[in-house]
Amino acid sequence: MNRLLNILIALLLLLWLALPLCLLALIQFVCLGRPLFFRQQRAGKNGKPFDIIKFRSMRSGPGSDAERLTRWGQFLRSTSLDELPELWNVLRGDMSLVGPRPLPTAYLPRYSMQQARRHAVRPGITGWAQVNGRNGLTWECQFELDLWYVEHRSGLLDLKILVLTIITVLRRDNISAEGEATRQEFTGTKEISES
Repeated sequence: MNRLLNILIALLLLLWLALPLCLLALIQFVCLGRPLFFRQQRAGKNGKPFDIIKFRSMRSGPGSDAERLTRWGQFLRSTSLDELPELWNVLRGDMSLVGPRPLPTAYLPRYSMQQARRHAVRPGITGWAQVNGRNGLTWECQFELDLWYVEHRSGLLDLKILVLTIITVLRRDNISAEGEATRQEFTGTKEISES
């Protein structure tokens, strides 16, 4: 999907969702207080860092993700409403509507050369891996799907992914990895070397 279309759709969605976003922000303030948003440095196109913006789903402070994740946060995550502020990242040019999900910059040195190719395109709010297993996938499987998208991307594929995203969100499939509040950190892939 070209950049102009991304901007147009993100702008229209932000205008259309302005009232619901304000309502979510108010509920967010009542449930979790300040800050309303979670910001974290993520790797964008060509690995360039940017700050992703999402609704915060966890209490601040010490503890595991499971201990800090609130009921409100679980609802935000299960409905993917926590992702809506990323439309601002699309407008800024940091992200696209569709592409590999942006991951923390700390992961950059952990990728194999092949996996690093996922950064050849802008990261997306949704992507091929999200509609084919989301957080239920292994990291290796997610990266394979990300690379498949990079090699086969087209406007038609992006449209298909957007439609499948709506279905995936409504089904609330694979919101978190099995047995995890969110997902385990990617620590790298051990590449098999031939002797």
